[in-house]
Amino acid sequence: MPNRLAHETSPYLLQHADNPVDWWPWSAEAFEEARKRNVPVLLSVGYSSCHWCHVMAHESFEDQETADYLNAHFVSVKVDREERPDVDAVYMEAVQAATGQGGWPMTVFLTPDAEPFYFGTYFPPAARHGMPSFRQVLEGVSSAWADRREEVDEVAGKIVRDLAGREISYGGTEAPGEEELAQALLGLTREYDPQRGGFGGAPKFPPSMVIEFLLRHHARTGSEGALQMAQDTCERMARGGIYDQLGGGFARYSVDRDWVVPHFEKMLYDNALLCRGYAHLWRATGSELARRVALETADFMVRELRTNEGGFASALDADSDDGTGKHVEGAYYVWTPQQLREVLGDDDAELAAHYFDVTEEGTFEHGSSVLQLPQSERVFDAEKVASVKERLLSARAERPAPGRDDKIVAAWNGLAIAALAETGAYFDRPDLVDAALGAADLLVRLHLDDHARLARTSKDGQVGANAGVLEDYGDVAEGFLALASVTGEGVWLDFAGFLLDHVLARFTDEESGALYDTAADAEQLIRRPQDPTDNAAPSGWSAAAGALLSYAAQTGAEPHRLAAERALGVVKALGPRVPRFIGWGLAVAEANLDGPREIAVVGPSLSDEGTKALHRTALLGTAPGAVVAVGSPESDEFPLLADRPLQQGQPAAYVCRNFTCDAPTTDPDQLRTALTS
Repeated sequence: MPNRLAHETSPYLLQHADNPVDWWPWSAEAFEEARKRNVPVLLSVGYSSCHWCHVMAHESFEDQETADYLNAHFVSVKVDREERPDVDAVYMEAVQAATGQGGWPMTVFLTPDAEPFYFGTYFPPAARHGMPSFRQVLEGVSSAWADRREEVDEVAGKIVRDLAGREISYGGTEAPGEEELAQALLGLTREYDPQRGGFGGAPKFPPSMVIEFLLRHHARTGSEGALQMAQDTCERMARGGIYDQLGGGFARYSVDRDWVVPHFEKMLYDNALLCRGYAHLWRATGSELARRVALETADFMVRELRTNEGGFASALDADSDDGTGKHVEGAYYVWTPQQLREVLGDDDAELAAHYFDVTEEGTFEHGSSVLQLPQSERVFDAEKVASVKERLLSARAERPAPGRDDKIVAAWNGLAIAALAETGAYFDRPDLVDAALGAADLLVRLHLDDHARLARTSKDGQVGANAGVLEDYGDVAEGFLALASVTGEGVWLDFAGFLLDHVLARFTDEESGALYDTAADAEQLIRRPQDPTDNAAPSGWSAAAGALLSYAAQTGAEPHRLAAERALGVVKALGPRVPRFIGWGLAVAEANLDGPREIAVVGPSLSDEGTKALHRTALLGTAPGAVVAVGSPESDEFPLLADRPLQQGQPAAYVCRNFTCDAPTTDPDQLRTALTS
């Protein structure tokens, strides 16, 4: 019989709806039940595409004996971290403070007052490698609760006090300048892997936000070192196994330093950020590889993640059926030489094995290989390679596909909107712009209420109950602002303004200018989460700062400009110390230092060829964080267009900073020069 999770919309929670564990969703009722029964709460946090979450579910939560013990001694609460990033952030901070590490599934034991007192991540069904079994943990916690309750309460209280006492170094309210950004670049250079690209060792994550900083720093300063790190990293990733050489799109991370073996789940946020990053790399360098990867990644998102409602699903699982009924990580993506021969025949299989580095020994498990692109494509026959790829992709489509988490997360759709809008504009792909418009329309139609408050998630056209957090407001505003620049439709600027007004009113500390991840009127947890550092996607803090800065550049809104600059104070403090973990904040700081530049393109209509040429040139400018407004001189949709007339009846472009403009030009080449100087 299904448990309470059967009534939820989260695919992750629904995966546990038939467990024998008597799960509760995160709710006041769950904690009241624990208080009434005088038992601790087991909090289990994960997400749909998490490999080890599935493992622990199969080993423990589907086991009747384990479930019986849990049901008798605990109230068990299951949380989708993607639906409730605030709950995840608060307790992950406690886990990392107590153990020095974190991860998912996250396993935390709480008092009925939601205070944590024991922590862990994955626990195996039997003790191994120095780890206790899950049953041993449960019995130990239950025994401590029954026999040493005062000690448990004391530990829980101390942890909560310690968390409350943690302070972020804001660095004042002054944005970083030349010195701090140069120090950040130096710090990245020290951590850079010159042989393999990327930063640090294994596991190695795509540094998409750092790449954006490097490209912007190069555009502002001409630093060849910054550009080289961005170029080499992007090339190594694109040629590695972390990139899907057949279907496009990136896996979440590489388990090794060489980008060979990925953790195979594909996340919307990674692909949106990397699609935009490769498009910006092409814009800066003209790299054909960057162009191909940007377009293939955009096509992957539209083909495999777009939902019937027009939004974009959260993720594809790492695991899939290997053909025997067993779910295996990477089964959908890897190949053996024999499998190549079965699809292609001997001659073309030999070519494919050479091209994709598929060996008898394999680069993954059981003699299988992750497809890579280690050699220059120029030494191969392009037509033959295209045929091979098409046949392999068709054959792969016959395999059991990985599961898809169809949950629409507002923030990640905002990132996808920005990526698809810009990629579509750069490469003359109006279908990609249309896909961005479809997702934006869904967010407005379904996720925004009458007061422009944003819901975090939806699924199958049904909006979720959880309120949007700061990253939702920042990333969706970012997407809307990009869409406004690309389409010339000022309504998206208006919607961005509604969201950013909420950031000012409900997420910002009036005295310090610091930002919180949850609104002042959100559910109160044991601590109000607040983290300016980037994780797999831009932090809410950096995302909001970037959107506030762009909106101020478009509208001249001084409160938004001031809020952005004050928020960047934390980047001044952290950027030189931990640049890898605040890349988006550094990218926003580059835009702030450059102006950012404001480009007003006026013309008789958006279909006019002269207007289109200037508009395209403006969009392709590399000035950090530049904003673009396009329309007729009579338009009232963009404040930046006001009092900017045509020049002798011809379309014209104005390049401005703080609404003070240089002399207008009607020549796209002159505009291009103005945007690179």
